[in-house]
Amino acid sequence: MINVRRASALDAASMAQLLNEIIEIGGTTAMTRPVTGDDLKERMASNPDQSAWHVALDSDEKVVGFQWISPHTELPAEACDIATFVQVGRTGLGIGSRLFNATSDAAKQLGYVWINATIRADNTGGLTYYQSRGFRDWHYDEGVTLASGLVVDKISKRYDI
Repeated sequence: MINVRRASALDAASMAQLLNEIIEIGGTTAMTRPVTGDDLKERMASNPDQSAWHVALDSDEKVVGFQWISPHTELPAEACDIATFVQVGRTGLGIGSRLFNATSDAAKQLGYVWINATIRADNTGGLTYYQSRGFRDWHYDEGVTLASGLVVDKISKRYDI
C-alpha cells in the first residue's frame, strides 16, 4: 500500500537518495549532478507559500516517490512547475498517480490555474506519465545544454486545473 503525505525536511535525505539514483542512471531527468538532503531542504524552504511537496511511502514508511510544484521564473504567475521522481524499479505501479492527485489538489489550493511539466524529449516514460495525467504539449525547446554538457530537446506540457 502506498501512502501520500506532505513532505517535510525530515524526508529530504531519503528524497535525495532516491533522486541521486535516478541522476546516476541518467536519461530521465535534466538534473545531472547529485543533490544532498540539505539541497532539497533549501529548495523546500524557498517560496513555501507558493510550493507544495509530497512524498509517497510504502508500507514500511520508506520514500518511494516524491513530487513538487513551485513557481518558475519563465512561467506566468498563474502557473507552477512540477517535478516527479519515483524509485527506480517502481514506476508504472500507481505511485505517480497518487502523488499527482495530492499535488493537483495543492495547486488548486495555492491558486494556480495551470501546471507546467518540462520533460526531456528522450524521456519516453516521463512523457507518457504526464500525457496520461491529461497534460498536453504547449512548447518545444531544441538543443538545450544540460549542466553535464549533454544537449537535449525538451517538451513542455500543460495541465489546466
